Amino acid sequence: MIKAQIGLGLAALGRPDYINIRQNNNIDKSKTAFKTNAFEVMDLAYNNGVRYFDTAPSYGLGEQFLLEWAKVRQHKDLLLTTKWGYTYVANWELGYAGKHEIKEHSLSKLNKQWETSKELLPQLKIYQVHSATLESGILKDTSIHERLFQLKKEYGLQIGITTSGSNQSEVLNSAKDIAVSNELLFDSYQVSYNVFEQSAFDALQELKTKGKTIIIKEALANGRVLTNKHAMKQLETLSKTYNVGPDSIALRFVIDTLQPTMVLSGASNPTHLAQNLKALDFKLSLDDLELLKSLKTESKTYWNERSDLAWN
Repeated sequence: MIKAQIGLGLAALGRPDYINIRQNNNIDKSKTAFKTNAFEVMDLAYNNGVRYFDTAPSYGLGEQFLLEWAKVRQHKDLLLTTKWGYTYVANWELGYAGKHEIKEHSLSKLNKQWETSKELLPQLKIYQVHSATLESGILKDTSIHERLFQLKKEYGLQIGITTSGSNQSEVLNSAKDIAVSNELLFDSYQVSYNVFEQSAFDALQELKTKGKTIIIKEALANGRVLTNKHAMKQLETLSKTYNVGPDSIALRFVIDTLQPTMVLSGASNPTHLAQNLKALDFKLSLDDLELLKSLKTESKTYWNERSDLAWN
């Protein structure tokens, strides 16, 4: 049975460095250790009802780990998603000084990455544009739209779009009307939303009324929710009330305010995943939700702070 609304994102499981505030960076960063850990986390997720697993080629070996795990475990009820448009270039070099991933929203990149991503079929259900922006050209490139539409029809996929940045709502509003052969192209939308960054709420609510799949990432704001002193004061108070960790409060806020199709846990180890899953065991009161809504920040401030986070 699927535990509704919690999925597992593999961004922190497939590469040794990640934009996140890690509580313990003294971990074995060998590929073998990461694969073992990824399998343990995915097994724990599955055994606790999680069926939705989200990855991307830019998550280091995340897509490969998910493919190998799915083949070994032979679960028949998985809902897998991956993306195209970013390439991981850090090559597992610890402390890599350059860009760890490079964006390219071109038709050739789509076709090249699809050749690997399609190995996740038939359990691949959603194929997503990775981090669409107004500047990347993806929203106006009809050749890419037509190719995605072809994949949608040939393989029975949902075609999704993920976005980041202070203009998430603009991207969503532009993407929702893109059509091929008089049929809307995008079925799924993955967006950052949390107690700090709430700017996409109205746009997401509109998409929900149209029956679209809504997936939330960065529910813990890359760990910042758990390090911000003002936020933690509120979260810790509620943690005592509901007898869960502050991470569960932050995740539950997303579920109760937005009621999305899925909220992604970005857990990097079994302990954190187990804590995250406790978000499914309670519901926040209206007063508590209003309190947490008051933590929101100006969107540009949120994304400026995110851009300053180090890969670690």
